[in-house]
Amino acid sequence: MARNEFSLSDIRFVKRITIGNINPNSTLTDERNITETKLLNKCLDEGKGKIIGKDVNYGVYQIGEHQVTLQSTTYHVGFKRKPYWLNEEGENI
Repeated sequence: MARNEFSLSDIRFVKRITIGNINPNSTLTDERNITETKLLNKCLDEGKGKIIGKDVNYGVYQIGEHQVTLQSTTYHVGFKRKPYWLNEEGENI
């Protein structure tokens, strides 16, 4: 029985996918959040990618009387080779 093991030395392509936003001047729509989540799921399911790293960023801002906390998470998804459905700009869902 052949085992399909994933090794970091096999990675030839890394796709960075950011979900969320820490810029208070640029509003993030739910539609964009859903699109990025779908891309991440597609990379993990169909593309046979593995999460090899994750960056979490926080921003705390004082806007008037209110304190706002924003968060974004960037997932680093590694592939043995680049999936054919990923174009140069990123997603092709």
